[in-house]
Amino acid sequence: MNIFYDENMPLAPEFFGELGTITAFSGRDITAEQLTEADVLLVRSITQVDQTLLENNHRIKFVGTATIGTDHIDKRYLQSRDIAFSSAPGCNAVSVAEYVISALVNLSEKYLFDIKDKRVGIIGAGNTGSRLSEKLTALGVEHCLCDPILAANGTDEREFVSLEQAVTCDVISLHVPKTLSGEHKTLHLLNADRLASLRDDQILINACRGEVVDNNALLDLKVNGHGLTLALDVWEGEPNILMPLLAHVDIATAHIAGYSLEGKSRGTEMLYQALCQQLAIAPNKSLNACLPEPAITSVTINADFDQNLLIQMVKMVYDVKRDDGIFRQQVSALGFDYIRKHYPVRREFSSIAVNNPKLCEIEPLNGLGFNVLPQ
Repeated sequence: MNIFYDENMPLAPEFFGELGTITAFSGRDITAEQLTEADVLLVRSITQVDQTLLENNHRIKFVGTATIGTDHIDKRYLQSRDIAFSSAPGCNAVSVAEYVISALVNLSEKYLFDIKDKRVGIIGAGNTGSRLSEKLTALGVEHCLCDPILAANGTDEREFVSLEQAVTCDVISLHVPKTLSGEHKTLHLLNADRLASLRDDQILINACRGEVVDNNALLDLKVNGHGLTLALDVWEGEPNILMPLLAHVDIATAHIAGYSLEGKSRGTEMLYQALCQQLAIAPNKSLNACLPEPAITSVTINADFDQNLLIQMVKMVYDVKRDDGIFRQQVSALGFDYIRKHYPVRREFSSIAVNNPKLCEIEPLNGLGFNVLPQ
């Protein structure tokens, strides 16, 4: 069995090596000619999987994307050819939520505010929005959820607010899929009019899809002196982004919010499990067994939790300003995709075991996802 996988899928050889012959490829550059002998195709979000890509292949039986989103997959075409498909919903939800926490930590230092004094509007309450909600709850941060699809479904017992209410919050954090049409279209969800309605003291974080925010309208807003604070991980037109916007963004990164080692590897594991099910074989690999040991494995806490401890703990594991610096230094010379391909290893909060010998009050760290050891 010939298994082709995106070179940016971590641990793919460890998970799939025993199942067949594995071949890595560049997700942006893969061609139909290269895939003629593939039985299994494993991609990430930058690869468009459609008839054009697969028309020369008459043997493929399984396509998987190690991502939450599936807008790059022509699922109707796959179904017409009886090609099994699987995605990885929720695989990097924790990673994205921790990106948002790191962004808030950095902005709180720069602008001298207490995170607990901010109200956060989470737009999109699926896997990622839910993980962020849990972490904000652990920190005691007031927040609201906006998700008209879940609200209309009637099976979700959480309280939801309208988009108009959500965008009045001190912090707006976007976690919706890219939907180009229909009643719940998210293309330019924040258009020129909605952006113009925002206050100068608000913070906008986009870590979902670049097209959810009209980037040209956003640039016009900032050029005309609006004080909106921006943290952008995603951009319209990736990899060819609106470069003049960069000068107006406090935190700028290359669509890597979900790129923790655990987040990306979790997607690999989920596709491995799906392929094993497709092949009717029992999986014998697990993520915990495959992950390498982190550089820092444990810390000891000797003080009660406060914002200073929060800042120290978050930055020890993941400081988003590192990625902001890389982006600003490299994007012009080396390009957007180069940064993503050569992304340095980043771990999640759960990789750190926390010792608490003095029995300090550190419950928020447990809720954030740190591995607080029992005493």
